[in-house]
Amino acid sequence: MNTMFAALLGGWEVIVVLAVVLILFGAKKIPELAKGLGQGIKEFKKATKEVTDEIQSTPADTATQTGKLPAASPVPPASTVSQNPNPPKA
Repeated sequence: MNTMFAALLGGWEVIVVLAVVLILFGAKKIPELAKGLGQGIKEFKKATKEVTDEIQSTPADTATQTGKLPAASPVPPASTVSQNPNPPKA
């Protein structure tokens, strides 16, 4: 995504955008905005890591932590259709 953004804006366009931001927010507000943006990114990465860790954990992992084995499924697995080892020749 960063390469796409860099491809759309050249050097002068970036300078113009930075100048407009400086004029709109002032020099005192920019560090506060950057700090808030950094904290937001940090929280987002933390939440993303927690979700991926939760997704990657398996029921076997939770069973070893609790000392209980997962309950067996009452429904047998679906049967598969076997294929003919000798397909007809064309």
